[in-house]
Amino acid sequence: MSLIRNVEMDVRRFRERIYIVSLLVLGAFLFLIIRLAYLQIWRYQDLNEQAESNRTAIVPIVPNRGVIMDRNGVVLATNYSAYTLEITTSKVHLPIDELIDRLGEVVEIQGRDRRRFKKMREESKSFDSVPIRTRLTDQEVARFAAQRFRFPGVEIRARLFRSYPFNGLASHVIGYIGRINQTEKDKLADTEEANYRGTDYIGKLGVEQSYETQLHGTTGVHEMETSAGGRAVRRLRSSPATPGNTIVLSIDIKLQKLVEDLFGTRRGALVAMDPKTGEILSFVSKPTFDPNLFVEGIDVENWQALNESLDRPLLNRALRGTYPPGSTYKPFMALAALQTGKRTPTQQIFDPGFFMFGNHRFHDDKEGGHGTVDMYKSIVESCDTYYFMLARDLGVDVIHEQMQQLGFGQLTGIDILGEARGVLPSTEWKKNTYHKPEQQRWYSGETISLGIGQGYNNFTILQIVQALSVIANDGVKMRPHLVKEVVDVDTKERRLVAKEPMGKVSLAQENLDVIKKALIGVNIEGTSATSFVGATYTSAGKTGTAQVYTVKENEKYNSNKIDERMRDHALYMAYAPADEPKVAIALVVENSGFGAQNAAPIARRIFDYVLLGQYPSQEDIEAVQKGQATRPIGKVRDVSKIAWPPKDESKAVESQDTSLQ
Repeated sequence: MSLIRNVEMDVRRFRERIYIVSLLVLGAFLFLIIRLAYLQIWRYQDLNEQAESNRTAIVPIVPNRGVIMDRNGVVLATNYSAYTLEITTSKVHLPIDELIDRLGEVVEIQGRDRRRFKKMREESKSFDSVPIRTRLTDQEVARFAAQRFRFPGVEIRARLFRSYPFNGLASHVIGYIGRINQTEKDKLADTEEANYRGTDYIGKLGVEQSYETQLHGTTGVHEMETSAGGRAVRRLRSSPATPGNTIVLSIDIKLQKLVEDLFGTRRGALVAMDPKTGEILSFVSKPTFDPNLFVEGIDVENWQALNESLDRPLLNRALRGTYPPGSTYKPFMALAALQTGKRTPTQQIFDPGFFMFGNHRFHDDKEGGHGTVDMYKSIVESCDTYYFMLARDLGVDVIHEQMQQLGFGQLTGIDILGEARGVLPSTEWKKNTYHKPEQQRWYSGETISLGIGQGYNNFTILQIVQALSVIANDGVKMRPHLVKEVVDVDTKERRLVAKEPMGKVSLAQENLDVIKKALIGVNIEGTSATSFVGATYTSAGKTGTAQVYTVKENEKYNSNKIDERMRDHALYMAYAPADEPKVAIALVVENSGFGAQNAAPIARRIFDYVLLGQYPSQEDIEAVQKGQATRPIGKVRDVSKIAWPPKDESKAVESQDTSLQ
């Protein structure tokens, strides 16, 4: 029996299968078309960038950091190129410690190199190259090159290094650079991240920090075509880096060195400023530190030595150190008395050698007193009793109001970061500072010591020199600044950093003239007269001695019986020439005693240098360091004949052409 096929059914089934297959094929083609449109149209930009990144690599070109110079063109911070030995941990096949041990057989690797590498590695990503040795010698470069095949992931690179040729000289002004930390990276991510690609270092202090945007320059790029294995094939395009601009300081580095030499090993601060322009000629904080220690990352031993030293060399005393002004405050108190009408120039008091306030006796500096005293004599002879009475009559809030306009207790606005405000006391200040009600109350007896620059008064040397400049400049207040001009690296255009006056303090000229006359008298017949014997110019000044240790009632102060760090500070402020001031100075020599003996002689040498071009003899410098010179001794030297840079203290200044070939 044979089966009879149903042809029509077979044809119908075949057609159904063809239809289904056609739908599947059509669907597949539609899917491909849609996917292709999605990739080619909607995702084109993103995928094109990914393809380009797979084909190309962007290599940043780190710009040369700008040079820092003094006002006369002496280079204070520059760059030089050197080779470093670097490890990329993601490419290393050995344990890191074992690799470093093997590298140590080829080039010298010290313990501090290992510690620095460990610290930098913790702060870096695995694909970053981290230096294990810097500034290799030519012999070390040759030895490693011959055995490079043994060390995958290790290579030699040329890098720029910052150099401070004069080591610790003016280090608080110049500052230093250091490796970028995470906090700084986070800040850069919001603004300058692209411009810092490939850059490992940033300004940390002083001008290096405050003028970072000018000094850093603009990062360039090489766009390289790469193979599938990541090897560079050819350069597609290049955008060169633009070096940082040159910063010209108002500092005279020869004057800076003179002042630092005059301080010797003593602690203290000095600011010398042109009262007419606000340009700072010398900005000294002693002791100093060597900024070169920080360039590659400071080692533990040096950091501990700096950070744990009782002398606190990292503290910028001229910017952040605050001191009681002592008797240098008296001319400003006298000016406040004239302005408020509490005293006239001829009004007299009798000084028996003390001032009684309630049951408390405030002693004058001169046993037996100064006798009959008017305003001129009170400043020239520095009569404490006169100012005890004056402070009582003015009151703390009037003193605050008068001193605030001169700049005491206020930020001067100097062009480096970190300035301290100090303390200019008032009843409101005390309420805001203390928590207990009995501490918040202002007691009348606390006002008395304010008159002689003691009590809660605490100011920076920068504030004192600015206030003195207001008097010297007939009421015009200038903003102190350390940078004189910025030189554009491309156009060579010199942009002066000319600061406009902060304003004119409302001071009567006849009152200013009274104070100026008394300040001149101080240097002619007063407390600092011996320091200016034989001067061919007329100067104005005021000595000060600020108490650090408070003696008990009926106890006499004896510096030989107390610790050196508890002895009085020596202060001095002055300007010259008196009729047309070119330089104003304020300084403190910590724990050294009388301002007339230990501070005024420094000012005399500065004036001789700035006004007469005279440099003191080495014998004279040593006498000043010991507090044994009140006027120049030995011969003075012509500034133009002083060898510069000093051979014993400076390193050779590297060439400014620091481009890497």
